[in-house]
Amino acid sequence: MTWNIAPELISLVILGIIWIYSRKGSHLPSLKNRMFQGCLMVTFCAMLSNVLSTLMIYNTDTVPLLLTWTVTQIYFILTPLMGMAYFLYTVSVIYADSPSLKKIIWTGITPGCLYAVMVLLNPVTRNIFDLTEANGYTRGHLIFVTYLIFYAYCVASIIVTLCNHKKIEKEIYRILAAFPLLAVLVIIIQQIYSDIILSGSAATCALLIIYLHLQNKQISMDYLTNLPNRQELLNMLHLLTNKYPVRGFTLLVVSLRDFRQVNNACGQQSGDAFLKSVGHFLSTIGPAGNVYRFSGDEFALLFTQENSDELDSCVSAIRERMALPWQINDYRFLIRAVMGIIRSADCDGSIENTIGGIEYAVSQAKSGKYGQVCYCDKEMLEKRERKHKVIRILKDKLADKSFEMYYQPIYSIETGKFQYAESLMRINDTPIGPIYPSEFIPVAEETGLIIEITYVILDKVCKFINRLRDLGIQIDSIHVNFSAIQFSQQDLSKKVLEIIESNNTPMPAVKIEFTESTLAENPTVVAEFAEEMKSYGIMMGLDDFGTGYSNIATVINIPFGTLKLDRSLVQASIKNPTSALAVKNLVRAFKDLNMKVVAEGVETEEQRQLVEEFGVDQIQGFYYSKPLSETEMAEFMRNH
Repeated sequence: MTWNIAPELISLVILGIIWIYSRKGSHLPSLKNRMFQGCLMVTFCAMLSNVLSTLMIYNTDTVPLLLTWTVTQIYFILTPLMGMAYFLYTVSVIYADSPSLKKIIWTGITPGCLYAVMVLLNPVTRNIFDLTEANGYTRGHLIFVTYLIFYAYCVASIIVTLCNHKKIEKEIYRILAAFPLLAVLVIIIQQIYSDIILSGSAATCALLIIYLHLQNKQISMDYLTNLPNRQELLNMLHLLTNKYPVRGFTLLVVSLRDFRQVNNACGQQSGDAFLKSVGHFLSTIGPAGNVYRFSGDEFALLFTQENSDELDSCVSAIRERMALPWQINDYRFLIRAVMGIIRSADCDGSIENTIGGIEYAVSQAKSGKYGQVCYCDKEMLEKRERKHKVIRILKDKLADKSFEMYYQPIYSIETGKFQYAESLMRINDTPIGPIYPSEFIPVAEETGLIIEITYVILDKVCKFINRLRDLGIQIDSIHVNFSAIQFSQQDLSKKVLEIIESNNTPMPAVKIEFTESTLAENPTVVAEFAEEMKSYGIMMGLDDFGTGYSNIATVINIPFGTLKLDRSLVQASIKNPTSALAVKNLVRAFKDLNMKVVAEGVETEEQRQLVEEFGVDQIQGFYYSKPLSETEMAEFMRNH
């Protein structure tokens, strides 16, 4: 009998190419990846033994019979067991995290082991095949078992996939269901045309489908830097935390600062070249195979052993290199980098805590509070968790508009009365106790919640003004603080007017305040907003003047009704006559521009006398009153 082995030889070449390229892909030592490499190895050996066996059978007169028998026996063991390898790969994908995975694997390999024993006994039984010098190669009466085993494993793969279709992604489901079916169809064709050997072609087609859709290196690699991508890092962390929790690891993320400026100055192409250079540098000094592209301008280095010396050496090398200029094409520039570091021992082995913690550490390093390198320890993770709790509380309070409003009276020197007040939001009753403005305002600004919170505050202020008027208590205006983020809203003016009008509150009774930092960030937007508000009788106030953000020219060009001197100016003037003289002249200048000047943070008699000597119009501070609840404020105003 003769066989056409040309398809097998072509498939052997294709399989070799797949094997080579697959080894350049994911280096994650997961069961799925190990099983795929096992599939490739078993299939390659089966096909090679098939080709060699066929050639030896053709040449029994020159090839030793024992060698031909041995190679043929290897072929009969491996070829049907390709189906077992596919089944185990399917199981490793579907049951990767299942506690029953080992049981399923052992159950699955049992028929294959029994079949292997049957083949090993073939020299005695001759049930599978026989090989003699006189008759050459002949099939045994149980040769059908080889096809039966292959079919059984392919059918088992399909059944397992169908039974778990709800648990796996659609794309993965289609692949796992398709590749064993394709293999079965090709084998059926071979049985019809028995002179053509197609078992290797069937296996190669199946493995090609798996490689292209599930094992392709493009799935795990970043196209630009050719480093493993963020998903590959997450997969590695999942493996370390679930399969090898005792090993421990350290994650270092390097974040480039102001990288956008590189793209703006040099162009996208040079910016990409720079990222490649950084990625290559980190690969040379970082842990082999464990340097990842974490995000656009961030890279992650994963140390799978708790080795402080290796980590410290790597951090030092990064610092030294980032202190030197980079040469990209005709451009030469310096760029800063910050680093965040977290150890598995500090994050309880949770991937969520690990990624959240490292991102928090990087953000803290960017803030400059912890220097160029920020270690995320348990204390920092607790701060992060508290921050998340604050966010949840802010969202809950915003949903039911249950923020508490307090008001601090402002004393008018001219009338000797408290005709004004500043509104202050408080969060006192929470599961974590009182949350102070110094904590919740930065969080609200960072998350963008401050925008809707400010609208709620404005509504509450309007209602409180109306309540005071109903009680016959006269108040000229209440100040409402606006964050810089508020001015990013295109419909800000419309929203503000709608809230005031819906409450039927007199427009001049509301005074909108913002800080110097807001003015410095959005001078044009603020000026346009101030002019529009002025046309409706709503005046603006500049808060915390003197903290160093704005210049006099900008302040002069915006129609402010009031200007608040920051408490630091008052405190500095107490100790320094030169500062006092400068502040006094500033007050006179602003008053000449028809602005009311308020001294805030006044707490002592000495400070009160000093600001009166400056010639301020109004005084705010603990000297007169602490912030009061709505009920307390109404009582205070009635008595004063």
